[in-house]
Amino acid sequence: MPRILLVEDEAAIADTIVYALHSEGFATEHHTLGRDALAALRQREFALAVVDVGLPDCSGFDLCRELRRFSDVPVIFLTARSSEIDRIVGLEIGADDYVTKPFSPRELATRVRVVLRRLSPRERAAEPAAEAVAGFGLDPDAARITYGGAALDLTRYEYHLLRTLLEHPGRIFSRDELMRRIWTAPDHSTERTVDAHIKTLRAKLRAVRPDGDPIVTHRGMGYALGGCRT
Repeated sequence: MPRILLVEDEAAIADTIVYALHSEGFATEHHTLGRDALAALRQREFALAVVDVGLPDCSGFDLCRELRRFSDVPVIFLTARSSEIDRIVGLEIGADDYVTKPFSPRELATRVRVVLRRLSPRERAAEPAAEAVAGFGLDPDAARITYGGAALDLTRYEYHLLRTLLEHPGRIFSRDELMRRIWTAPDHSTERTVDAHIKTLRAKLRAVRPDGDPIVTHRGMGYALGGCRT
């Protein structure tokens, strides 16, 4: 059974979530404090973490920032806050979905399954282990991209964003299309999310080749790897 980490300090909410996840075939480990959750994440493997933003000892956002230092486990935030800026912050620090209270535990269990299905490795028939495009190397099996011979240290979203561009060199992707291809909760995202990830990607690429800028912005249209600027 896939093991889900639940970090929620309200017992009544936690009980309904545990029941809903168990009914959907998930094993659940529940913690009420962020520090205990981080300790568990360092010691054991989890398929996904469901994290309340308002924890007694820390913010769920801070927990996610610390988590991203050592783990790429998918994260779904639970929060009573529904403002756009909170959703942006959650998604930009590496969350995969964002559920606002009150919510249906059954819906949450479905979102867990959707995130896990979307992030599961896809079979790529007859594809070479690595593909060189404009100085890049792509190894889908290892989820690794190299540039100028150097392995790039990418977040999950940065990896999938750059991989999408690499697999379609010269094709212009709109921000909306990139969101719907890559983000697990595109309806809760904004164009700013794509722009922010493109900015960090460019910085990492320039760190390898300061004179290179392979990601091209096409004004009013979107982004492409290579091609003429417009």
